[in-house]
Amino acid sequence: MVNAYILITAEAGEAGDIVKQAKNIEGVKSVYAVTGPYDAIAFVEAPDFSALGNLVVAKIQKIKGVIRTLTCILVEL
Repeated sequence: MVNAYILITAEAGEAGDIVKQAKNIEGVKSVYAVTGPYDAIAFVEAPDFSALGNLVVAKIQKIKGVIRTLTCILVEL
């Protein structure tokens, strides 16, 4: 299993709608609007790296108002 945080930059005023839509995507375990350099953050889970890429590119980045994403994959040290 691959876990990651997806940091989302949104168009002005779109963070709330992005959060609502992202909650309905399979693999998104939690998502919140946040303050700071990013507008929303999602915690996601996927079976492998290919599925994670598909989740980000084909689903999260396709939400209206998403400008860009930054994927932070969790690692065990």
